[in-house]
Amino acid sequence: MAGVIPEDYKDLFEKKAFANLATLNADGTPQVTPVWVDYDGDYVLVNSARGRRKDKNMERNRAVALSIQDPDNPYRYLEVRGHVDEITEQNAAQHIDKMAKKYMGVDKYPGQPGEVRVLYKIKPEHTSHMG
Repeated sequence: MAGVIPEDYKDLFEKKAFANLATLNADGTPQVTPVWVDYDGDYVLVNSARGRRKDKNMERNRAVALSIQDPDNPYRYLEVRGHVDEITEQNAAQHIDKMAKKYMGVDKYPGQPGEVRVLYKIKPEHTSHMG
């Protein structure tokens, strides 16, 4: 299905479900990282710190894929392929606090001193799912 998150899989973004984000290294090899994930109705949102491998990879090559597995049913998952439409530090600190509440149950993300948070807005171009 092109460009849209199926209605009956949007609940995965409300659950404490981790996504596995695939990016491409400079040499073309894939790199996969488990990440917290969010959805704003248009974009899949991922948050990271400036300078990490996935940050560098998405700055260089904006093609990404991710899969989200249902924590309540491991045979149910959603795969999203798309491109990072926007990389911004704006509202990234507030967003990581929102994610910390969802995934850790705390109001404030316990980041590292001097860490610069970055928000990646991924436009879904293709989805597949099972379950």
